[in-house]
Amino acid sequence: MGNKVLVTGIDGFTGRYMAPALTQCGYEVHGIVGHQALTAGDADEYRHPCDLTDAKKVHAVVHRVRPDSVIHLAGVSSVDHDNVEAIYRTNLVGTRHLLQALSELPARSGAVLLASSANVYGNATEGVMDETTLPAPANDYAVSKLAMEYMARLYRDRLPIIIARPFNYTGVGQSEAFLLPKIVAHIRRRAASIDLGNLHVARDFSDVRTIVEAYLRLLSSSAAVGGTFNVCSGRAYTLEEVLKLTQEISGHDMTVRVNPAFVRPNDVRILLGSRAKLESCVGAFDPFDLRDTLRWMIEA
Repeated sequence: MGNKVLVTGIDGFTGRYMAPALTQCGYEVHGIVGHQALTAGDADEYRHPCDLTDAKKVHAVVHRVRPDSVIHLAGVSSVDHDNVEAIYRTNLVGTRHLLQALSELPARSGAVLLASSANVYGNATEGVMDETTLPAPANDYAVSKLAMEYMARLYRDRLPIIIARPFNYTGVGQSEAFLLPKIVAHIRRRAASIDLGNLHVARDFSDVRTIVEAYLRLLSSSAAVGGTFNVCSGRAYTLEEVLKLTQEISGHDMTVRVNPAFVRPNDVRILLGSRAKLESCVGAFDPFDLRDTLRWMIEA
């Protein structure tokens, strides 16, 4: 397999961990970044400013880099994003522009890994979701990701595509727009109170470093091509349990107020995944315990 890899969204939360991990594995790493993320002097031969919704610019970058492999991380990543059109244009149309440009390159030696989301499973209320669970997306973000997966099938005869469905994950540097970083930020500044939504929703939380390891293993596995894989810890925590862990780690307790504005009418009640298929393809994982991840974030 060739060693040149293109990472879209390399300036994002996951990309900032993905890039050094790839470099450590011997890859020549190129990245697509949003124009707003670069000043005039930041662009170089390895960092390429590009709006994925601009088909011509995507084509130009892809044909300039000519990557052997691709990890597609870029996209609107928040369920609460208030611009519905941007969700679909970036996550669906932007991905199509990327795949079309890649399909027009000469023969490649590596895979194209697309980061989807476990949100495609929707409002599952019990049991463990594996890749045979029927999708039932419950918000526009999830619909956009499932639509992306279906669209990608149009290219499977031309590109060695792998689809990853990560469940919730977190780590140092994630935006406070996401739940666990918000809680950690309140803990770090010893806030007296915090406003949250439904405390009884349960999520399967992973560490971003585990996600990166999973993506690396999938990228280098010929057996993964054509497959769809959950990337998860296999354990779900309620927000009440998360708050208890942060209190134990930090010694700081906060008053928790349930703010009706944060309770989503279409909130996914429980997301719990199985990583059996992933491990059968790329080997067993020893994921970070959520307590260790939270301690890393609190003490950073």
